[in-house]
Formats: sequence, structure tokens, C-alpha cells
Amino acid sequence: MSELSTRRGERVPPRRGPVRRALAARAATAIAAAAIAATAACGSLAQPPSQAAQAAPQRAPDVPYEPSPPEVVDAMLQLAQVSPGDRLYDLGSGDGRIVIAAARRHGARAVGVDIDPQRIAEANRNARAAGVDDRVRFVQADLFEFDFSDADVVTMFLWPHVNLKLRPKLQALRPGTRIVSHWHDLGEWQPDRMIDVRTATRVHRVFLWVVR
Repeated sequence: MSELSTRRGERVPPRRGPVRRALAARAATAIAAAAIAATAACGSLAQPPSQAAQAAPQRAPDVPYEPSPPEVVDAMLQLAQVSPGDRLYDLGSGDGRIVIAAARRHGARAVGVDIDPQRIAEANRNARAAGVDDRVRFVQADLFEFDFSDADVVTMFLWPHVNLKLRPKLQALRPGTRIVSHWHDLGEWQPDRMIDVRTATRVHRVFLWVVR
């Protein structure tokens, strides 16, 4: 029966049985969980955009990470005749080794550009460990959008199609700017010099262009 009779003939609502009490408790729990989830979502939306930006690259990197061997790094900087006061940009700077060497061994003001935030964090750690973090800077950015027009020297170890895509931007740099590329050339733009660097495992080709 849905109702109970009293002695005076009045009808009152029945007491809830165990099943109804369980269902009511489950509904209350679901409502509370939904409220907590909504609060957490609001909190995550309120986080600064920079935290989300640091979690992943702006887009997939154009080339896989492959650092130049130390012998090649030294040869690249010597070929470009990097000197104190030069402003050097390393495009696709990875762990920061070229930027750090340019500052520590040649006195350059060096900037590394990489789209991968993990590489930027690693490069900053390496710069601090090398004691040059006050003379270098690492920027998470797209190579094709980043402004390096004030460069005296540009270094890079990219892939052929990336070099070709960057070529108009490189050719537009001011006269006298030196551009050094590990492994890959710039297509029809003939280099001013080309050297081979021997390491324990292979021979690496390095190219130099001087903007005119």
C-alpha cells in the first residue's frame, strides 16, 4: 500500500524503506560530485594561459631533435668568425649547445629559438649550469614567424625543405650577416665556403653564406 491509516482515519505518507533511502543517498552523492567537478573546471579555466602554452609545442616541430656534435659546434662558430659583441641566433636551438658555446667561448650575445618548450627548459638549465644564463636567451617560437633581422650570425641544423622555406628570410638579412648550416645547403644559393668536419663516427659538412 502507498499510504498508512491512523486510528482516527487520517492518512499519512509512508515511511521510506531501505531501498528508497539508498536511492536518495545516491542522488545526493551524484549532485555533490557534479558540483565539485564544475568548481574544478572553473578553476582550470581560470589558470593563466602561459601554463597551458608551456605544456606542449605551439605545433609539431619541423625536424626531430638531433644535436650537433661538439666538434661540429666549434667548427660552425669558427667558420662564422663569431666575435665578441656579435648577435647570434641559433634556429632550432635544441639543448642550447651552440648558443652557450657562442657566449662562453666567443663572447657573443646569443639567442636560441625553438618551438618545443621541453628543449627551451633544457637549454635554460644548461645555460645556468654553464654560468652564461645572463648572456644568452632562449625563446619558444616558430622559426618562420620569429624576427631575427638584427642578426650578425645565424646558425642552424635543420632539414633541406626547412632551409629552403627560410631562404627568403635569410637572404633579406642585412649585408655582412653570416649564415652557417650543418649538413644541408640552401638550394640555388651557393655557399661562400664549405668544410668537412670529421668526428669519431662520420664526416659532417658545414656551409657558410655571407649576405651581400
